[in-house]
Amino acid sequence: MTDELNTLRQQGLYRHLRILENEQKAKTTFDHRTVINLSSNNYLGLTTHPRLREAAVDATRRLGVGSGSVRSIAGTMEIHMELERRLAEFKNTEAVVVFQSGFAANAGTVAAVLSKDDVVVSDELNHASIIDGARLSRATIKVFPHKDVDAARRVLRDLPANQRKLLITDGVFSMDGDLGALPDLCALAEEYGCIMMVDDAHASGVFGKNGRGTVDHFGMHGRVDVQVGTLSKAIGALGGYVAGSQALIEFLYHRARPFLFSTSHPPATAAACIAAIDVLMEEPQIIDRLWENTRFFKGGLKALGFNTGLSESPITPVIAGEGALAMKLSDRLFEEGVFAQGIAFPTVARDKARVRTIVTAASHPRGAPVCARRLRQGRARARDHLRLVNVF
Repeated sequence: MTDELNTLRQQGLYRHLRILENEQKAKTTFDHRTVINLSSNNYLGLTTHPRLREAAVDATRRLGVGSGSVRSIAGTMEIHMELERRLAEFKNTEAVVVFQSGFAANAGTVAAVLSKDDVVVSDELNHASIIDGARLSRATIKVFPHKDVDAARRVLRDLPANQRKLLITDGVFSMDGDLGALPDLCALAEEYGCIMMVDDAHASGVFGKNGRGTVDHFGMHGRVDVQVGTLSKAIGALGGYVAGSQALIEFLYHRARPFLFSTSHPPATAAACIAAIDVLMEEPQIIDRLWENTRFFKGGLKALGFNTGLSESPITPVIAGEGALAMKLSDRLFEEGVFAQGIAFPTVARDKARVRTIVTAASHPRGAPVCARRLRQGRARARDHLRLVNVF
C-alpha cells in the first residue's frame, strides 16, 4: 500500500482530504482558507435551512440522539415510517424503504433482487454502488457503452426470454452530468421483460416537478420498477431510499442486507428529511434558483472557452485530460479562492480527468452565483488556467 501511495505522489495524483471548518455553504472555509465552494452536492442549500435545523433539534429533544437498533429488531421508529410514507407520496409510488446511504440503497437492492442465475444489463458509467451490488448478487453482468440503447438491445436479444434481467441506468451521471437514456431504456425493458431500475441520486431535488427526479422529468411514471434516490445531496441530510411497489419494499425489508444489518437513522436525520420534503413542496422557487445559477455559470465557462463535456445538469465538469493536470488546476483554483476538487482515474477515464463543479441554489442570496464576480473580474487569471489545460 505504501508503494502504491508513493506512486500516486510521483504521478501527481495523491490528494489529502480538505477539512471543512464551517457550514456546508456556497462560500465557506476549507483548510483555513475562505473559498467559493464548487464541490458540494448541497444543490438546494438545505444543509443549513432553518426548517431542517429546527426539525432536527426538536426530534433530538423528543426522541434522543439515536435509535439504538436495526430496523428489523427494535430500531423502527414512527418517524422512520412517516418519512417512508412521505417519500412514497412524493415519488408517486406505492411504498418506499429508507437506507443509511444512497450507496447502501443501490448495492443492497441490486444484490437482493438478483441471484447467480440472473443478468444485470448496465450502462458502463453507472455508479460504483450499482457495480458493487451486481458483483455481490453473483448475477452475470453485461455492460453496454454509455447511453447506447442499440447496444443494450443487442445484449438483451441474445439472452433467454425466461431469464430474470435487470436493466439499470443512472438518471443523472455523477461525473459527466448528462441524463440517462431513460425513455428509450424503459421501452426496451418493456420489450424484453426486464426489471427497470433508475439511480436518481443526482436528479432528486433537481429534476421533475418539485424535484421528483428523472422519472417525473421524462413522464415515465409506472414504467420504472425500482427508483433509487438519495437524502444526502439535494435533500441536505443523510441516507438513501428505494421507491416502488409494495411487494418490492416488503421484499427489501426481508432481504436487503444493509437494511437488516445497519442501525437505523437518528431521529434528527429522519426529521430533517421530512422537513426537506416540505420545503420542496412549499418552496419550489429554490429549484428555479438552482437552474438560474447553473445556466449563468455554464454560460460563463463556455464564454471563457472551458470544455464542460455534455453536461445537462448542475454537475459541470471542466475537462483537463491528464490526471496530474487536473490536480494542478484544482490546486491553482484553491490558491485563487475557489474550491473545485480534481477527479482522475479510476473515478473517470484516464484521459478524461477534470475538476467537477456544481453551483447551488444558495450560491448567491439574490440568485446570481457568488463565483460570477470572480468570472467577470478574474478573466485574465481564468485564461491562465485555460492555457494550463491546453484549451487554447
